[in-house]
Parts: sequence; C-alpha cells; structure tokens
Amino acid sequence: MRLSRTLSAYIGKQFFFSLIAFTAGLVSIITIFDTLELFRRVSAREQELAVQAVISMALLKLPTMIEKAIPFSALLGAMFAFWRLNRHHEFVVARSAGVSIWQFLAPPITIAILVGLFKIAVFNPFSSAMLLKYEILEAKYIRGKSSLASLANQGLWFRQSTGDGHYILHARNISPRHMRLDNVIVFLMEDNDKFVGRIDSANALLERGFWRLDDATITQPNRPPVKHDLRRLPTDLTPNNINDSFAPPETISFWALPSFIKVLEATGFSGVRHLLHWHSHLALPLMLASVVILAATFSLRPVRRGGAAVILALGIGTGFLLYFLSDVIYALGVSSKIPVVMSAWSPALITSFLAIAVLLHLEDG
Repeated sequence: MRLSRTLSAYIGKQFFFSLIAFTAGLVSIITIFDTLELFRRVSAREQELAVQAVISMALLKLPTMIEKAIPFSALLGAMFAFWRLNRHHEFVVARSAGVSIWQFLAPPITIAILVGLFKIAVFNPFSSAMLLKYEILEAKYIRGKSSLASLANQGLWFRQSTGDGHYILHARNISPRHMRLDNVIVFLMEDNDKFVGRIDSANALLERGFWRLDDATITQPNRPPVKHDLRRLPTDLTPNNINDSFAPPETISFWALPSFIKVLEATGFSGVRHLLHWHSHLALPLMLASVVILAATFSLRPVRRGGAAVILALGIGTGFLLYFLSDVIYALGVSSKIPVVMSAWSPALITSFLAIAVLLHLEDG
C-alpha cells in the first residue's frame, strides 16, 4: 500500500513539532547554565559591564547551541513522536492497513534530511557569524587575549596589543617550521587607533617574547625614514599557539571553509581541524536520518509488551553513548590518528548501519 499524503503529512508534522519542542527545551537549559558560567567568569569586572557582556555573549552563542542540540533533539523528538503514535495505536492502524515500517518512517527521515540541509546551507553561516562576534567579546572580557592572527589571500596578519596601544603586522609569506616571516610591514598605533609609525623589514623571526626584525626601516609622520639593523616587537605569541590564534572552524561559514582551508594549507599550517569540521557538516543529514531510524527501534515496539519507560531510557542512553563516541572519534581525527573523512563520517555511518540492522531484525527477524 502506498502511504497517503494526509498520513505522510500527519506523521511528518508530529516529528517536526517534537523536534522543535525538544530543541527549544534543550537549548533553554543549556543557555541557562552557560549564562551562569559566563556570569562567574566575568564576575571580576564591574557589575554593569558584567551584565551587559554576559547578555550579549549568551545571545550571540545561542545559534551555536541550537546547532549542537539538533542531533540529540532529533533523537528525543523522534522517540517522543513515535511513542505518541504508538501509544494511541495510530502506528498499529497504519500497519494493519498495509503500511510498512519504511513507508511509515519516510516522512520523518525526509524532514530530518531537510533540516540537516537547511542547517548547513542557511543556518550555519548565520550561526558562525554570531559565534565570531562571541569569540571577540570573550577575548575582550574574559580571556584577555592581546593577540589575534588571521589569514587572507593577501598574506598573514597579526594584531598585538601593547602597553600604550597596538601594532598590526602583515607578511606576504611565512615559514611555519621556523616561524619566519618575509616582506614584513608593521603599522604602529597608539590610543584609539592613532597611527604613529610604520616599520618595513625584509623578514621577521619569532623568538621568545618578541618578533626580531632585521634591517628594519622606521617611518614616522613628518620625519625622515630611519634604518635599524635590529628591531624587537613584543608579542605573547609562541610557535605552539599561533595556529590556535586563527579563527576556530566553528566561526567560519560552511561555504567559506574550503577557500580558508586552501589559504591555511598554502601558508604551511595544518587545516585538519577545519577540514574535519567541514566534513562533519556534510555528514549531518545522514546522522539525523540515522537517529530517526534508531529512535524507531526503541519507540515502535508493541505497547502490549510493556516496559516502555525502560526502552525509552535505553534509547536515551544509547544516544548519549553515540554522542560520547562521536566526540572520541572526532578527537582522533583532530590529532590525525585516523583519516579526516573516516573521523567525520564514521559516526553517522555506524549509527545508520546499527539502526537499520536492528530495525530489520525487529521487522523481519
């Protein structure tokens, strides 16, 4: 029997609204605890500044919380929707009318895939932009970072705060192995971005606590250029944390990640984290479809058998286990212990194979 449009729409609506409800609930709980943690971290500041900063950061981080909650809320939403359909014997009626389990699951799976595609194509660019603003505020109010690095097609940029202002360093080329910069230009700033001078150097070498500029030419307003054999610029960057100073992959849009990875690797830095994050986005629709099938294995058993609460608790526990294993596999991918593609796609593939195997066993076994 072919599933009617009315029944398809009804099943899909039940799952979609459950997904929205659980996403809102999980995000609300996470946001409350995250806001309290931000208050604790900013508590050393003035109270007025702390409240304003925390509210701004909590709102900016909200889209990222939604992204992180979607896989687990899809599992909970599917389990709740299927449990309701099964509890009111709607699933039994559909089966008695000749509807197979796969036809019954087609609408929720389709919605899960569409939600995953929407999250990748539309929601993620917005979320990454908000998270980037959050990172800037966090660096300003909490971490107190005085340096920031970024990459572009024009080369490498560093911004470093100093006691009386800051400087912006630009280099055309970099040798990451020796932390050597070529064709260096430094713009010296004081107070509120007041330009006070420029330094041109053929190269710069990162040493402990400072950049060493060889054959530097210093140009200041209304003064002739002055040459120095050696000039030191203070910095808190080290060879180990320069890569961490670049924008985290979560702050870069899905569409912009491939070009950023090319620029990153062209300068000699590792793009593993960003490439892994990009593939994780691609695997999301499959993961959401897999958790819907997994939810069906725990929620669509006959009501007369009893033990529904135990089965639902087992399903939630399985979800937590999959989430933990996904984080472990992701960490292995970041450390290059396993290939990036395997690290990003294996959680979704394992979940789908496991869910399909169990459902086939329950259906035909």
